[in-house]
Amino acid sequence: MERRLAAILIADVVGYSRLSRIDEEDTRIRFQANFVEVFEPQIAEHHGRLVKTMGDGLLVEFHSVVDALRCAVEVQRQMARRNAGTPPDRRLDFRIGVNLGDVIVEGDDIHGDGVNIAARLEPLAEPGGIAISGSAYDQLRTKLAVGFVSLGEQKVKNIPEPVRVYRVVLDPAAAGKTVAVRKTRSTWLAAAAAGASMLAGALLWWQPWTLFWPEPAPQRIAYPLPDKPSVAVLPFINVSGDETQDHLAQGLTDDLITELSKVSGLFVIARHSVLAVRSSETNIQDVASELGVHYVLEGTLQRADMRLRINVKLIDATTGHSLWAERYDRQYRDIFAVQDDVIGKITSALEVKLSQGEQDQLARIPTDNLEAYDNYLRAEQEGLIYSDVNTYRRTLSFYQKAIDLDPRFANAHAGIARVAVDVWRNDYNYLWSAAVARKIAYDAAGEALKLDPNNARAHTVLALLQLVDGRATEALDSANRAVAAQPSDAEAYGNLALILAHTGSHQQAIGEMQRALRLDPSPPPSFQLLAGIVFYTARDNDRAIPLIETASHALPDAEPAHEYLAAAYAHRGDAARAADEAGKLKALFPEANFTYYSYLYDYWNRGDLAYHLSGLKAAGMPEWPFGFAGSAADRLAGANLAGLTADKTWIGKHKNGTEFIQAFDRAGNTAYRTANTSITGIAEIRGDQLCEKIGGYFLDRMVCGYVYRNTTGEQTDMDYIHVTPQALKFFSLER
Repeated sequence: MERRLAAILIADVVGYSRLSRIDEEDTRIRFQANFVEVFEPQIAEHHGRLVKTMGDGLLVEFHSVVDALRCAVEVQRQMARRNAGTPPDRRLDFRIGVNLGDVIVEGDDIHGDGVNIAARLEPLAEPGGIAISGSAYDQLRTKLAVGFVSLGEQKVKNIPEPVRVYRVVLDPAAAGKTVAVRKTRSTWLAAAAAGASMLAGALLWWQPWTLFWPEPAPQRIAYPLPDKPSVAVLPFINVSGDETQDHLAQGLTDDLITELSKVSGLFVIARHSVLAVRSSETNIQDVASELGVHYVLEGTLQRADMRLRINVKLIDATTGHSLWAERYDRQYRDIFAVQDDVIGKITSALEVKLSQGEQDQLARIPTDNLEAYDNYLRAEQEGLIYSDVNTYRRTLSFYQKAIDLDPRFANAHAGIARVAVDVWRNDYNYLWSAAVARKIAYDAAGEALKLDPNNARAHTVLALLQLVDGRATEALDSANRAVAAQPSDAEAYGNLALILAHTGSHQQAIGEMQRALRLDPSPPPSFQLLAGIVFYTARDNDRAIPLIETASHALPDAEPAHEYLAAAYAHRGDAARAADEAGKLKALFPEANFTYYSYLYDYWNRGDLAYHLSGLKAAGMPEWPFGFAGSAADRLAGANLAGLTADKTWIGKHKNGTEFIQAFDRAGNTAYRTANTSITGIAEIRGDQLCEKIGGYFLDRMVCGYVYRNTTGEQTDMDYIHVTPQALKFFSLER
């Protein structure tokens, strides 16, 4: 393994996701222009090596930290000039982090703490600014005509020791000066919150809008006790005095909940609900009452080097008496043995009889590689606090490291499947194309199930893939397998309810969702939205609307919350609120139209799809993007369409201003290109419609639209208008 000292520069766009929601293509075009015209020349001039681009960011290696900072300074100065006159909400600002440190070299890639620290520094820079580490500052504080502001030693995520941090002042008047600022609580509020919060929720995997907004105070409902022993596992407390071990305490909590959830004779509360109640209640009886459980497990964890000290206590909440307590003083490598012993003692104390299958499943050791397990726990911790595409990358990186260390680690493969299905379901092309994400999700879920046929997460991912693929019978089978594998898993029941709802089994869907909400009585906004969608689809708007309203307040930029509220209000006869929600949806997604949703949800039960589309239409949702309504007299018939496509090339512009070229051959192939996109597909004429299918886009659907003569008075230099569920394009034939 090669190591070397290197200067690392990491740059990332501020608010890239927000800008993309406003105009994805324009944002990507501007990013590429900045990359080609600013970054690449400066990297070359200052003798840097571009290691890789990462969606809206990049990683660069330099031999000299002076060169690295010179490059960063010149980039930010050029960007300031390019952004002059651009409205603040449209600016493409970069943050840059620079570190001098040790890196591990693997082929053309580099990683290690030297890179990790640079990645942690970048968010600490101001938009349009630069943050550097103390090691970098020590080498260049007198070598450039810039100043510095010392932020002192800062604790950054996943780095054991505090890091000295400095912000670079580009004003020449500050050259050679270093000033210090006193830390304030607000400076690190977001970082502290991110490190302490654990946002869960079953369908988080395929509803990523939940990852961008804070949670509201949860709604709590006390429940009667179930008819079998019921348990809540409180978060284990890390008493090591070392925050870097928080993930181990969290991981132990999660693993115990997951393993106990596999026991059919137990009722186990979901982790998020325990966290929500525990965050404000310290009395065991109060916690148990709010969650509706008989027993509570609590404990502490302390790690010193390779030794673990774990204290565990099982409490009967109705009496306050301890049923069982144990202290474990073991080697770290024995953590799975400790888990097994705790689960065995709990089931014994509660007189729960395990089936042979449950005994076999609980006896499985997820991995015998503790470094792989540690990386898996870090991925799980990242995955609970997703905030942007960079967090997806870090999560995937930890899962992949776990797999590299132990290729037979089923849970790590299932973790990658979880991320991939999220990317595919929501068409997050900045990580993978939809086609690639779909294949990764299928392959990773399949590998997880090959290694562990009872992996509930992999079955859940597979069920979602099969549902959207239109394979309803297989989706139901996979969802039921997930429930059978973890009978106390709220996520599995919620996923089953969704599939039942979209395949027409409404009453069953309501029953399964009620079970899910009993297991997770204080669900996160993502799960509230999921539950609301299930109840709405089952025509129970009295229960659906309050849930979706609560989720919408927590997630104001969640398009589906406004979509379903608009339709639900319309079906209830509340025209004013329906129109208001439709307006909010169109503000977030200007191209929104009910034809788009008819394609997106074509795997639904036909009656449910018609119900939803009628609600959207009644709420004021237009038929086509941007409310386009062409004249029947201007619409071209199928015979005319052939003359516009066979061996023809279109040159035009989208409604949003993006220029494009699209070519068609006689064999039915088409190629589409913009400044930053080049894709191919197939095209065919169906009646009076032109239909296209582009691999990896719009879930591989064949999408149809119409062509009109342009008599709108808009884009008057263009002869025709092509309208599809996704776009409104003005074009002329190439002369």
